[in-house]
Amino acid sequence: MRIGLYPGTFDPITLGHIDIIRRACVLVDRLVIGIAINRDKGPMFDLEERVEMVEAACAKLAAETGTEIVAHPFENLLIDCANDVGAQIIVRGLRAVADFEYEYQMVGMNRILDDSIETVFLMAEGKYQAIASKLVKEIARLDGDVSRFVTPEVRMRLLEKLGKV
Repeated sequence: MRIGLYPGTFDPITLGHIDIIRRACVLVDRLVIGIAINRDKGPMFDLEERVEMVEAACAKLAAETGTEIVAHPFENLLIDCANDVGAQIIVRGLRAVADFEYEYQMVGMNRILDDSIETVFLMAEGKYQAIASKLVKEIARLDGDVSRFVTPEVRMRLLEKLGKV
């Protein structure tokens, strides 16, 4: 069984994330969505909320692709998480050249820690390349329309979290 790990904070999950997940499903039989517990980032949504949003966003996708998709919170090193879930590959999404510089460094460190796990980069589709969770939250905070960036369910959760409904 080919197992992949797609890690991130997913605060919140965006259509860009979902695009990467959809395309990663072609590469693996089981895709673990590693939801990082990163206290330093101070996420808007708590871990349970982020897990719920990821599971809801991926349920239909799993049925469409036939790929098992599971949410897995983690707080350890990414490479240790990959080993914990039995992943042979780590899937990373790239939006721009700036992403690549950081990701290139991470791959190098991860290869030193465990060279049996490969990293695969997937470029976001053009219409999703500008989407970042941080920007989506800012747009929602300032009463902008985020419906082009997130699912209707995530949009509603954002508005509720911000006290705008």
